[in-house]
Amino acid sequence: MTTNDMLAEIRDANLSYLMLAQQMIRSDKAAAVFRLGISGEMADLLEGLNNAQILKLAGTNMMLARFRFDDGAILGMLTNYTKDRGLSQTHAAILMAGQKIEELS
Repeated sequence: MTTNDMLAEIRDANLSYLMLAQQMIRSDKAAAVFRLGISGEMADLLEGLNNAQILKLAGTNMMLARFRFDDGAILGMLTNYTKDRGLSQTHAAILMAGQKIEELS
């Protein structure tokens, strides 16, 4: 993969993320804040972006979405489930809900 290809992939991922985030925020802001791991202030900013701003932001050369599972226990619960996947996902969601927003974003 060339550098240009990688930058194009990053732009596409950013654009998809921003569009999805904005749609989630407009649909249910409280749920979006939790699922995206962002603050209410950040949600308000994303919600207010127009199409030109989204395209400009998506065109940056770095990923806007961040892998938020810094805690190995949470990642393990989501990936190494055995019989009851729903229970492990619920447990992981409870643990993540207890984290401060600053830790998530």
